[in-house]
Amino acid sequence: MTHPRTLDAHQAHSRLHELIVLDVRTPSEYATGHIPGALNIPLDHLTRALPDIRKAADRGDILVVCASGTRSENACKSLTDAGITTATLIGGTTAWTDGGHTLHHPEGATRTSWSMERQVRFTAGAVVLTGLALGRLRPAFRLASAGIAGGLVFSALTNTCGMAALLAKLPHNRPDQGDLDATLAALRDH
Repeated sequence: MTHPRTLDAHQAHSRLHELIVLDVRTPSEYATGHIPGALNIPLDHLTRALPDIRKAADRGDILVVCASGTRSENACKSLTDAGITTATLIGGTTAWTDGGHTLHHPEGATRTSWSMERQVRFTAGAVVLTGLALGRLRPAFRLASAGIAGGLVFSALTNTCGMAALLAKLPHNRPDQGDLDATLAALRDH
């Protein structure tokens, strides 16, 4: 099995005119700013988009991006397993902006959203605090805090995040069907 190729922000910026950029973050994260020209196909919708991504890969190189590089790396592995060659942006959109490159902010994007990392931190913290507070009444509630701690350790060791996968399914993190259809049509025309 081959591993996904990587590009740093400078390499990606110099090749942006020739790359097909797929942003695998949630629609709300994408709306907060994305690499110019990037198409939003959330990670959990990648399977549905495989035929269109495969055809696009025949026409040009595909760069997959997310906020930090973790989800895009996972997406690249899935695409590689499906026989599609891709590259991932090292450090994601964070590295892109740190490198002095601008993000595109869609017109009319008024919805304020939190990054997935921030949503995970908030949810984990809220569950831990709730478990500790309720644990004063019933010690069994402390198991919720212990479960979150164990999940965070597992997440760090495996570079995956089950909580992020669950949070991505919440309505505010889901694409509208019409938006995803429009994105796939744009990918076909790219």
